[in-house]
Amino acid sequence: MDKKETYNLLLQSKAASERGKNKVHLRIIVEQEQEESSLSLFGVQKKAKRSMDTISFGIIHSSISKKLIAYLITASSIAIAITFLFSNGSQDDPIALSSRSVRVWPDLELNWRSIFATVVGFLGSGFGTVGGVGGGGIFVPMLNLVVGFDTKSAAALSKCMIMGASASSVWYNLQVSHPSKDVPIIDYNLALLFQPMLMLGITIGVELSVIFPYWLITVLIIILFLGTSSRSFFKAVQMWKQETILKMEVEKQQERLKSSASDVVNESKYEPLLPQPAKKSKFDTLVFNIRWKGILVLILVWSSFLVLQMLKNGSEICSPFYWVVNILQVPTAMSVFIWEAMKLWRESRDRRMCGNWECVCEASIEWNAMQILFCALCGLLGGTVGGLLGSGGGFILGPLLLEIGVIPQVASATATFVMMFSSSLSVVEFYFLKRFPIPYAIYLIAVSVIAGFWGQLFVRKLVKALGRASIIVFILSSVIFASALTMGVVGTEKTIAMIKQNEYMGFLHFCEK
Repeated sequence: MDKKETYNLLLQSKAASERGKNKVHLRIIVEQEQEESSLSLFGVQKKAKRSMDTISFGIIHSSISKKLIAYLITASSIAIAITFLFSNGSQDDPIALSSRSVRVWPDLELNWRSIFATVVGFLGSGFGTVGGVGGGGIFVPMLNLVVGFDTKSAAALSKCMIMGASASSVWYNLQVSHPSKDVPIIDYNLALLFQPMLMLGITIGVELSVIFPYWLITVLIIILFLGTSSRSFFKAVQMWKQETILKMEVEKQQERLKSSASDVVNESKYEPLLPQPAKKSKFDTLVFNIRWKGILVLILVWSSFLVLQMLKNGSEICSPFYWVVNILQVPTAMSVFIWEAMKLWRESRDRRMCGNWECVCEASIEWNAMQILFCALCGLLGGTVGGLLGSGGGFILGPLLLEIGVIPQVASATATFVMMFSSSLSVVEFYFLKRFPIPYAIYLIAVSVIAGFWGQLFVRKLVKALGRASIIVFILSSVIFASALTMGVVGTEKTIAMIKQNEYMGFLHFCEK
């Protein structure tokens, strides 16, 4: 080989080496741009999240929240004042008009009523658990008006359906990862904060259901449901707009990334320079989502309330022992609530002092005395509604979690998790009191278990495909509004019947036997 050929080979080798270096350099540039684009998209998401948090941050000072609170207080006060006027009338037979109704248990057989109950129960459980509200506002009127159960038995069976649906939903959620953080999908801090007050509120609601006339319970629940459903609907619309803005920003970033990558000629496959995170299996996600310390504390609270409720039900109404057991529920609930509230307050304060403004939990509020008091009152209100209606308290807890800045996926999972404890407590209590027929309860629980799992699977996939978590909030708002309609129809019918029969419509005596 002569010198000229050798020289040409060296030039070709050098040119090939330069082309290889240029390709590697271009690949590095593209991957750097991909990394910058990912960071930019993450920044867009954080910006959108901050914008949505701004809507809910400082809920006490929000003009919309103030108007909602003023509406609830004013409307409820007017309804209670009217009841006081009715209480001045004669009360010939208050016992017959109280909540102590005659037990009516239809047989479980194949007819249009059982088919209707199955369809309504399936849809109500499926979409109710997705929204984190349970669906008791739909189940109780359906079981009472259509199937034919008495009011107490309908409320007990409603608890069974909520328990079944929430249990299957919790099992599904435990196998799902958090959409944006490396934390459990269930916020155990918020569960520990709200569950004790929710259970205490359920006790208060059950006691008030004995005193309040049926028409007043109906009016108060309709007022509450219309307020919370409208607030949730406007929240969903705001989230939809934020998601639209985010989608537009993502599309712009993707177009920019495609245009920058189109100049690179990729002749061979290569591994990306940036490490890709390993995808967790369902078992690993399940283990990661379980926090045994929080669950054990919740079980302890659950067991304490169950013992106190059983002691109360076994005692004479209005006896000294009855009131002692009732009062003991207050320190039981308050001790756990204060412990968790102080924990959140201290951690939030320490982070602020270190210049760290990251939230201590999923809620994007500042944990000060006013916000903690507001959460306590809302927990009590949610439990009271659950006790009056026979639901799990999710009609208040679901919208409240959204109001304090919890994203819909976590709000749904956390509210359903709390409802599982509150509803199962009532089911165990009602079982010992023989408040529901076992065959019907087992059938409705089975329907609800299947529906709860199906609802979570269907809606989660829909949210992932469309990239819009606001769908969950729209479902929540729709279920609450549907509950207000059904309660309104049934309540209006019964109230008109009471007026025609000139029945007593004032407050009832609690200690009357």
